[in-house]
Amino acid sequence: MKIEGKEFRTIWFDEENKVVKIIDQTKLPHQFVIKDLKTVKDAINAIKVMEVRGAPLIGGTAAYGMVLAILENNDLEFIKKSAEELIKSRPTAINLQWAVHRMNNKLSMINSNDLFSIALKEAKEICDEDVKFCKNIGINGLKLIQEIYNKKKDTVNILTHCNAGWLATINWGTATSPIYHAHKKGIPIHVWVDETRPRNQGANLTSYELNEEQIPNTIIADNTGGILMQRGEVDMCIVGTDRTLSNGDVCNKIGTYLKALAAYDNNVPFYVALPSSTIDWDTKNSKDIPIEERNSDELSYIEGIDNKNQIKKVLIYPNKSKAMNLAFDVTPAKYVTSLITEKGICDASSEALKKLFNKN
Repeated sequence: MKIEGKEFRTIWFDEENKVVKIIDQTKLPHQFVIKDLKTVKDAINAIKVMEVRGAPLIGGTAAYGMVLAILENNDLEFIKKSAEELIKSRPTAINLQWAVHRMNNKLSMINSNDLFSIALKEAKEICDEDVKFCKNIGINGLKLIQEIYNKKKDTVNILTHCNAGWLATINWGTATSPIYHAHKKGIPIHVWVDETRPRNQGANLTSYELNEEQIPNTIIADNTGGILMQRGEVDMCIVGTDRTLSNGDVCNKIGTYLKALAAYDNNVPFYVALPSSTIDWDTKNSKDIPIEERNSDELSYIEGIDNKNQIKKVLIYPNKSKAMNLAFDVTPAKYVTSLITEKGICDASSEALKKLFNKN
């Protein structure tokens, strides 16, 4: 997608300098910075501090992290340890494990002289595949937006939570891909963007990328969605997911569950957009999903730009107050209208997912 009219992906490999390049998302929306990742430790740190974030992009970064590990030292023990450290960098998003396991499977039994070229090709394929999947999610989800527009004959109001946009993937995004496809088709769209505390990925990233594509959007406080649904000002919700179980339970950014409850109570369709790499076919109980708890300073401090155009971080809570910072919650499948995938749209159920993806 575009930033200031120029096409970008969120991550790519610089062949000449043998580095991985990323858009540093901790600097957005006030600064646009392209950062070089030169070592596997750089990739691990980028994931941990959320210079890259979003399940598909974390997966792509992990794949390129394996490439960087091989560039540093193609000793198999070093590569194995690097893979383990990458997997531990953030526990909830399943794409990270999926990408590392896929890279390991590809590299097993490969001659050490060929490790780099094979790894780089596989990492690129993982990223290219994500672009294709996300584009198809958009094509499939467009049908749902088109149906609402055909009935309404007026602007379709869509509520989204966090950033499941192209900045969370390699391109197109998951939740935003149907929005981008609808916009390109000429369907009038307006997006309610939850600010998404504490890191404000909705306000800082989703609104930013929608602005770049000239899609009308309005940032709202996280607790505003319910009253907008009561007023009939939300036609549909589309969110992303960091891990979806085979039974249709959805693990996504903290606050997603509350949006699903509000949508359910107000008969607003609640859709979850995801590539198949985000499906966890093995975990059977949502209570077994590791829910990341991040540093409480993300709650206690907030970052912004002052009147001198300087980025500042300020404390907003009393010094003696404690804070708890859970990064994700789980929305039970019964509150999900449908899942939008690259293969098509299906119910949030084990039977529907297995049928769609030909799983026994």
